[in-house]
Amino acid sequence: MEKQLHLNVLASRPPVSGGLQSRSKMRMGPGRKRDFSPLSWSEYFEAMEDVEVENDNGKDTFRIYCSGQHGPVLLLLHGGGHSALSWAVFTAVIYNRINCRVVAMDLRAHGDTKVKNSDDLSAETMAKWEETGRDLRQWWRITVRGWREPVGERGELSQMSYRLLLSPIETLICCLMQGENRLAATPRIVLFTRTKCQDIGKVVETLYGENPPPIMMIGHSMGGAIAVHTAAANHVPSLLGLCVIDVVEGTAMDALNSMQNFLRSRPKTFKSVENAIEWSVKSGQIRNVESARVSMGGQVKKCEEPLNSPGVSKSIIDGIIEEEEEEEEEGESNHKRKKEDDQEVKKDTLYTWQIDLSKTEKYWEGWFSGLSALFLSCPVPKLLLLAGVDRLDKDLTIGQMQGKFQMQVLPQCGHAVHEDAPEKVADALASFMVRHKFTEFKEGFLC
Repeated sequence: MEKQLHLNVLASRPPVSGGLQSRSKMRMGPGRKRDFSPLSWSEYFEAMEDVEVENDNGKDTFRIYCSGQHGPVLLLLHGGGHSALSWAVFTAVIYNRINCRVVAMDLRAHGDTKVKNSDDLSAETMAKWEETGRDLRQWWRITVRGWREPVGERGELSQMSYRLLLSPIETLICCLMQGENRLAATPRIVLFTRTKCQDIGKVVETLYGENPPPIMMIGHSMGGAIAVHTAAANHVPSLLGLCVIDVVEGTAMDALNSMQNFLRSRPKTFKSVENAIEWSVKSGQIRNVESARVSMGGQVKKCEEPLNSPGVSKSIIDGIIEEEEEEEEEGESNHKRKKEDDQEVKKDTLYTWQIDLSKTEKYWEGWFSGLSALFLSCPVPKLLLLAGVDRLDKDLTIGQMQGKFQMQVLPQCGHAVHEDAPEKVADALASFMVRHKFTEFKEGFLC
C-alpha cells in the first residue's frame, strides 16, 4: 500500500498484476526486438516556441509546443519530473477529435524551460497571483466611516480566502448594498492595489495579450495541482473548464513521507536516451512505448560531470529490469552488443534526470495541501480522471455525490494516465468539452 501511495504523486507507479507491462519478461516473438529509439516532438506538434516573460530579475524563457490555429486552447501542464513532451501522443489524438488548439509548456526547472530561479517550484510562483491589498472592511471603516477599531484579521489573502476579483467601484457598491451591519459578517473582500501574474499567467498573457481565447486547463499530478491553484486564483480570465488527471489531496499527502525512498530507488544515470526509455517502459513508469520514446527525452539531460567524477554514479543502469531474450538464437549477438555498449559508455557522456525532485521536497505540501477544497471551489466545469477509484478522498467523494464535478476512472493505467492510454483520455476530454458546448467534434470523426 505504501508503495502504491508514494508512486502516485510525482512519478509513475510500477505496474500491477495483469497490466500492460506487468512482467519484466515481455516477449515480442522470435527474432523481434522493441524499438526504444527516441522520437521527435515534430511528429506530434506543429510548432515549438520559446516564450520570454519579464520578472523582477530579468527574463525567464518557457518552452512551449503548439498545434492548431482555431478553437479553444487546451493548456497542458505536466507532472513533476516530466515535461511538455509527455503530452505528445495525447495531443496528436485529441487534435484529430475536436476543433481545438493545444499549448503544452515546460514548467520551471523542467524540460527546456530556462528561469533565473530554477530552485523555486512553489505553488505561489508557478500558479498564483502575488497579492498585495488591504481588507476592504478595514478600508471602509478607516477611510469612509472614520472607525479606528482593529478589524482583527490580516489584510493579506490566505490560500483559502475568497477571490472576488471585482473592481474597487463594484466592490464598494456591493458593500453599500449589503449595509453597514452585514459588512462585518461578510467574507473578507480584498481591494486590490496591485496584482502580479506568476508563471502560468505570464505565459498566457505573453501569448495572447489582454484578451486571451477560451482556455481549457488540463494538468497531470503536480501539473494538476498547479492547474487547480491557477484556476482558484482566477489567474486565467478566459478559463472554460478544468481537467485534473490522477492527483487527489488525500492520497498525495499520505504519499509524501515515502516519496524520498522512491526517488532514491530510481537509477541515477543512464548510458543513453534509449537506455532511459527502456528503463521507463520496463519499470512501468510509462506503459506506452510510443509515448516513452517521445517523452523521456524531456526528462533526462547529459551529465555535466565526467564518468569518473564522484558525483556521478558508476552504476549506469542500476535498477533496470533486464529483458530475457531468446538465449539460444541471440545469445552471441547480445554479448557483442554489450561489449559495444560498454565501449560507447567510456567515450560518451552519461544522462541523468533533468530535475532532482528530491531537492523540491519543501514545496510538496504546498502543491497538495487544501487541493480538494480548492478544486471544488473553482467556478468552472470540472473533470477528474483517475487511474483507480480508491484515490478519492472524503471531500471529493462528497463533491462527486453532489454532482460538483464529473469523474471517470480509467483502469489498467499507471499514474501517467494520459501517456498510458492517450486515446481514452482524449475520448473523455472530447466528450466533456462537447457536452458543455466548448467545442465540436471534427467533421468526419465518429464518436
